[in-house]
Amino acid sequence: MPPALAAHPMTPSPMDPSRASAPAAPLESDAPLTVEVRGLTKSFLEEGRGEVRAVDGIDFTCRAGEVFGLLGANGAGKTTTLRMLSTVLRPTAGTARVLGHDAETDGEAVRRSLGFHSASTALYPRLTAGETLDFFARVNRLDPSKVKPRVDALIERFGIGEYADARVEKLSSGMKQKVAIARTLAHDPPVLIFDEPTVGLDVLNAIALLEVVEELRAEGRTVIYSSHIMSEAERLCDRIAVLHRGRILAMGTLDELRDATGLHYLQDIFVHYVKAAEA
Repeated sequence: MPPALAAHPMTPSPMDPSRASAPAAPLESDAPLTVEVRGLTKSFLEEGRGEVRAVDGIDFTCRAGEVFGLLGANGAGKTTTLRMLSTVLRPTAGTARVLGHDAETDGEAVRRSLGFHSASTALYPRLTAGETLDFFARVNRLDPSKVKPRVDALIERFGIGEYADARVEKLSSGMKQKVAIARTLAHDPPVLIFDEPTVGLDVLNAIALLEVVEELRAEGRTVIYSSHIMSEAERLCDRIAVLHRGRILAMGTLDELRDATGLHYLQDIFVHYVKAAEA
């Protein structure tokens, strides 16, 4: 069994999704460990259902220069996981650490180290593109002496220059996307979260976003990429965790998951694990 697929007592192994075991040890790599999630759990009380575990004791780690994929259908627990990691939600149990900082007890340090982008990433319509980047660099505690150089660099990188003084509400959807991504990078975070980022985008804007993620990996950043779109995960992710009903059913590289299941296409691999878990 490949090291990245080694069994752990909490989550089903890729070799046998019906058996309780958890994801494997981190990738064999000299790259620094940047994200550590251990036993992360989130429960909610719902009328008529009682306690519902949206996330059920998951474990994973990420390293610098890696795109780590959380692959699951809507309601699998992807966004809840990422909200706990980014300090928006408090876990019911377990821990989440970013660069060694605990998301529950050292939230400010986590937020300085992390950028969060999703299809619903908010932009203030009455701010200009340049003001937006300046604001988010400052609110995320970038050193004041670095704010203007950082904003100027992002404006150049994303080709925003012609529109830097235009209000966000006047921008095209493609330019708004550029500003939203640049806003996520405004404080130069080493860890990025992309939560279902291509939802609602046309094909060209979706491709442009995927290219940005590939660039961020090449820069040595960690990217956690949440999606239910198999082609995106196949293209981007160095490792993939199959998440279903709040639990990680399998985790590994695409080749490791193929070897474990005897299946080639990620869609078939995903269905294999989900059906086994439901059986």
